[in-house]
Amino acid sequence: MGKNKIARKIKQAIINGIFPGAMLLCAVDQEIVFHESYGMADSFEKKKMEKHDIFDLASLTKPLATALAVSRLIAKNQVSLDQKIGSILKEFNTSDKADITIDMLLRHTSGFPAHREYFKKIIKINTNSRQYLRHLLVQEVLENKIGEKQVYSDLGFMVLSWIIEKITGQRLDQFVSKQLYSPLKIEDLFFIEIDPENGKIDKYQQRIVATQQCPWRKKLLKGEVDDDNAWAVGGIEGHAGLFGDACSIYTLCCEILHALQNKQTRILAPDIIKDFVRKKNKDDMVAGFDTPSNENSSSGRYFSKSSIGHLGFTGTSFWIDPETSLIIIFLTNRVHPLRSNEGIKNFRPQLHDLIFSELI
Repeated sequence: MGKNKIARKIKQAIINGIFPGAMLLCAVDQEIVFHESYGMADSFEKKKMEKHDIFDLASLTKPLATALAVSRLIAKNQVSLDQKIGSILKEFNTSDKADITIDMLLRHTSGFPAHREYFKKIIKINTNSRQYLRHLLVQEVLENKIGEKQVYSDLGFMVLSWIIEKITGQRLDQFVSKQLYSPLKIEDLFFIEIDPENGKIDKYQQRIVATQQCPWRKKLLKGEVDDDNAWAVGGIEGHAGLFGDACSIYTLCCEILHALQNKQTRILAPDIIKDFVRKKNKDDMVAGFDTPSNENSSSGRYFSKSSIGHLGFTGTSFWIDPETSLIIIFLTNRVHPLRSNEGIKNFRPQLHDLIFSELI
């Protein structure tokens, strides 16, 4: 009966127009207890959502690519959480941002603003777009004093991807593929470069879920990153650009869960991950991840305080509870065909509560 209630809840949300389609995967003690898809992956083509469809994961890029990449660099003694960015990137060492630490970038306490529409400037230039983005980051005016206030910021994670590239000599997508996904035998977690010669889009086209009908790109986005700033620099950035399916996210979440529970891991260092998720100053966000807030949490009412997770703008999310060994991965295309649909904000915690009451 429990599974039927969950299915009915999601089907009703589709009828109510909260999202065209959804995919839910729940696991307890590393056993998948629920994995189903619902609705449409592409409303225009009337393509049904399938369990192994691939989503634009949006800001899930932050924890599942960028933050874990930093954890690998720390494990290799190539960087430390308290290291200042001015000591790594010479472009910052004479700026007011030189003393921002890696930890501040991960925890959104760097002072950088939440968001900037850099793409509007970037698309007007003919020079190297990534180089120009980085110039804009160096020139950006900080909105808060360094380390003083937590403000969720895409910009900080753009700087982190630059740092990863500087230290490793590899672009973020190449580094995470070699250092994180390949060792875990994860194949369907990847970035899609904006490139007409890119065979990856052809390979995965039938499995990729559509996002918005973009008003300025003048087309339906499918296999092209929804985030405007990530798109403008070629599709690969520290804050957005990752694509993947639920099973791939689940494999990575199991590794994170093992690290949180001090169990044997294959690539992540438990002491480093536990350091990442340690709360500071009662802030909701830890290094690279979100945690359940005291009121109106997207995770609902029942995830333990030691849980971690993240949301993605396109309608994606995951939550991991080390106390109950529960993993919930909920992927939707709520921005299809329009970004303005925000009904998922109320629906998501209700779904998580229902899953707890029916499956735990």
